[in-house]
Amino acid sequence: MINFEDRGTQVVLSYESERGPVTWVDDKLRTSGEVTLSHTFTMRSADLLSVGEDDEKEDIRAFIVGSVGGEYRSIRDDVLGLKHDLRISKSLRLTKSLFVAERNISIFRRIDELVDEPIIIGGAHPSAIPVDEFNRLLRTFPTTTEMKLYAWTRITRVLREYMGAMTDAEQLLADHMARRARSKSLAGGKLVPRLPAAKELELAKFEFVRRQLSEMLHDAEAFSEAEWQQAVADLFLLIFPQYVAVLSNVLVKERYSNPGRETKRYIDLLLVSANGEVDVIEIKKPFERSLVSRSRYRDNHVPVRELSGAIIQAEKYLFYLNKSGQDGEMYITETYRDRLPSGLEIRITNPKAFVLSGRDSNLSTEEQVDFDFARRGYSNVVDIISYDDLLRRLDNVISSLHKRGLT
Repeated sequence: MINFEDRGTQVVLSYESERGPVTWVDDKLRTSGEVTLSHTFTMRSADLLSVGEDDEKEDIRAFIVGSVGGEYRSIRDDVLGLKHDLRISKSLRLTKSLFVAERNISIFRRIDELVDEPIIIGGAHPSAIPVDEFNRLLRTFPTTTEMKLYAWTRITRVLREYMGAMTDAEQLLADHMARRARSKSLAGGKLVPRLPAAKELELAKFEFVRRQLSEMLHDAEAFSEAEWQQAVADLFLLIFPQYVAVLSNVLVKERYSNPGRETKRYIDLLLVSANGEVDVIEIKKPFERSLVSRSRYRDNHVPVRELSGAIIQAEKYLFYLNKSGQDGEMYITETYRDRLPSGLEIRITNPKAFVLSGRDSNLSTEEQVDFDFARRGYSNVVDIISYDDLLRRLDNVISSLHKRGLT
C-alpha cells in the first residue's frame, strides 16, 4: 500500500506491504542503493526516513520524494524517472492512482515521453494542465495494449491544448528546425547552402512516420474506423508533401443515381494539393484478408469484396467530383475556407484516387502476382497501396537519405 502526506516542507511516500514483511525493501536498498515500487517510484537509501521516527508501525517504510512550496508540491524527477520535477497543485490529493495506471503503468513517465517541458498539474501557472482536464485524461488513460497505439493520439489530444512541446509530427519537425539554428555562415559574402540540414530534417520526418505507422499496425483493432482514417490521413500528408490538407465528409451533389432528383453524397476524405487540386483517398483498416481471395476463380486470386468495393466507391467519388464542376469547386472552397491556406481555391481537374488497404506480407507468391495485376489494371485511375507497400516506400526513402550523406 502506498500513501502520501505533507510533513512540513517535505512530501513523504509511505509504503506498507500487503503480502508479508517489508524487509525486502531494506534488502534492496542495502544491495543496490535504491528500490522501485509499482514500477513507478524509485527511492534511494538517502531518501529513507528512520524506521519508527515518524511512523507508529515498523512494517512501514517512509521516503522523502519531494517538497512543498507556494501552491505546488514538487516531486523529484529521479523518483518518477522524468526529465523535470513534477509539480502538482496542493488542491489535488496525492494518491497512488494519480501516478500509476493499470498494470503498473507510470502515467507521468508516459506523458513525459511526449513532452519536453516540466509537467504541471493544476494551479495558476500558464502552462498547467487544468485539474478537470487531467482527471479526464486519467479516466481515458490507455491500457497496456492501447498505450503503444494511443500514446501519440489520445494523450496528445488531451495535452496539446495546454502544453506546447508535444512530440507529434509537427513538433518533431519544429524541434529539428530549431536545432539547425538559422546562423549565417558567410563564405565570400554568400550564404553557405544548408542541404545537409534539410536532409536531416527529412530523415527525421520519415523515420517518425515509419515508426508511428508500424506501431499502429501492431494492433489496428484498437482503433475505431474514424480514428484510424484520421491518423493515417495525417501521416499520408507527411509522406506526400504535395498535399497541404485533408478534408473530411465532403458534400457533393449529383443527379445521376436518381434521375430528376438531387442526391447528396459525402466523400470520406479529400486530399488538397498546394495548388488547390483535389484527389480522393479511401483508407481502410488492414484486416487479415482484405486484398485478394485465398480461393481461386478460374485459376485467379481476385480482389476481395472489401477491396473491390473501395475501388468502386473511389471511382464513384471521382465521377461525382468531375460532374460537380465550378459549383462544386466554389462550394468546397467556401465550406472549408478555415481549413485551407489563405487564398487557396479548390480546383477539380482530372482528380485521381488512392485506396489504402490491407497487408500484402501474408500473400503467397501467386496471390501477390494477382494482386499486382489487379493494381496495374486500375492504375490509370486508382492507386492501390497496401500498408506493407507504404512501409517499403518509407524504408526506401529513409535508406536513400542515409546513402546521400547521413549516418
